[in-house]
Amino acid sequence: MNTVVNRQSRSDLLANAQFLASPHYDDRPTDADIDLLVIHCISLPPEQYGADYVEDFFMGKLDCSLHPYFQQLTSVRVSAHIYIKRDGQLIQFVPLDKRAWHAGLSEFAGQSRCNDFSIGIELEGDVNHAYTSAQYQCLATVTADIQQRYPLITQARITGHSDIAPVRKDDPGPYFDWTHYFACLDLKDN
Repeated sequence: MNTVVNRQSRSDLLANAQFLASPHYDDRPTDADIDLLVIHCISLPPEQYGADYVEDFFMGKLDCSLHPYFQQLTSVRVSAHIYIKRDGQLIQFVPLDKRAWHAGLSEFAGQSRCNDFSIGIELEGDVNHAYTSAQYQCLATVTADIQQRYPLITQARITGHSDIAPVRKDDPGPYFDWTHYFACLDLKDN
């Protein structure tokens, strides 16, 4: 079920996003500047798209008996701020000013605990397949919006999960086209 919010009074919510409230978040440290954007990918089960399993997972409602792969997710509590589906549909799970649980054990530019100072965006996908044009366009639009709200997030402070947790993670993977993404973002900025 969707959570209805008054977006005009919530600067921490994206105007174009469907908001589905995740219980998996908390407050950021009071001295944390939001200055990093982390791009991830997810599909549940792996390499399968179109179902609502990711949404259920981030909202803590995934029925782990539905697929053998889900058994390993039984006690996992994670979230992302934003999720972009293959068709470009935009879903927000955590207000931008709160700490989503997306990065895990991580480090960027010598600073650990990336969840404290980052915004996490998940793309529906996997490391073995290309992302869609609709996803790149939506991601560029969302990134431009986030950069307006949090100007410390420069292009140099946009990274992949694999860059902040290289031993543990490999997403968004080799099929994520960084050049194309930044070109789309440049078009949004002009």
